[in-house]
Amino acid sequence: MTAPDINSPEEQVRYERGLEVLNAVDGGSAAGVMDSLADIAPAMAHHIVAFGFGDIYSRAGLDPKQRQLVTLGILTALGGCEPQLEVHIRTSLNVGLTPTEIVETFTHAAGYAGFPRALNAISAAKKIFAERDLLPVEGN
Repeated sequence: MTAPDINSPEEQVRYERGLEVLNAVDGGSAAGVMDSLADIAPAMAHHIVAFGFGDIYSRAGLDPKQRQLVTLGILTALGGCEPQLEVHIRTSLNVGLTPTEIVETFTHAAGYAGFPRALNAISAAKKIFAERDLLPVEGN
């Protein structure tokens, strides 16, 4: 099996669709991730946009807030994904989740993924909330 040609017309359509979705929800932080891959894994950057956003995030059935809640929960449960959590915390804020909802997501995840992973996620959130002057978080 050969890898898809990321320059084919079909792949470019997926990439453009993904880029449109990514730009709508991201607020600019993913560009740095894509740029960091340009000199070592440009195909990975392409697949993140084409598959992750062009195929998955563009599907009907969940709105952007719901998709971000799922993503935050999964990244918390996986553990060791704090850089990706930071990107998705920013994206969650961009699509309208509140800091309280984000922290509650991590608190809820503690029951399933464990306290260490939930605490790591909360630490990532604290960093992003501080950058956006959103501390202290009310209701937690």
